[in-house]
Amino acid sequence: MTAADQTPLLRHAVAALAYRAGKVLRGFPPDSAGVRVAAAARTPLELLDHLGDLMEWATTLARGAERWEPAPAGGWDTATERFFRGLHALDDALAAAPPGQQVIEQILQGPIADALTHVGQLAFLRGLAGAPVRPESYARAEIRAGRVGPDQAAPRKEFDGDASQRRREGPPAAR
Repeated sequence: MTAADQTPLLRHAVAALAYRAGKVLRGFPPDSAGVRVAAAARTPLELLDHLGDLMEWATTLARGAERWEPAPAGGWDTATERFFRGLHALDDALAAAPPGQQVIEQILQGPIADALTHVGQLAFLRGLAGAPVRPESYARAEIRAGRVGPDQAAPRKEFDGDASQRRREGPPAAR
């Protein structure tokens, strides 16, 4: 499979990141942005600033360079806007000129995988703050390459509870 064949999948991964991040960031408790749950842990605002750094790094990779340049911390709204601007810039760069195979792999295993991890951390911290993200079947979500802004499709299949919990519907043999 060529790099050009893999670019649509990478763009879809970027859109999935935007969808998941949008869900976590919408309604994030503003008074929790600076809370540090442990001495060595990042605050939600520090995680969000780092997400912006990751998207800028990924964009430089997609454009044929590699530059890591963390930006100074801003406020929550500024950091959110920067992150989504970075997603747009990355998606635009991928759509304009698909990078080579090695770069696609670098972008996926580096900044995109790291960003998904940090979005999960933000979801966890949001839950600790008393505003958990409502679970949904992400496999059924309306995610499309190119849709990388904060405005995403409405969830198709949210639910209550934990989908990983076994149902208590009778004896094990009846399940």
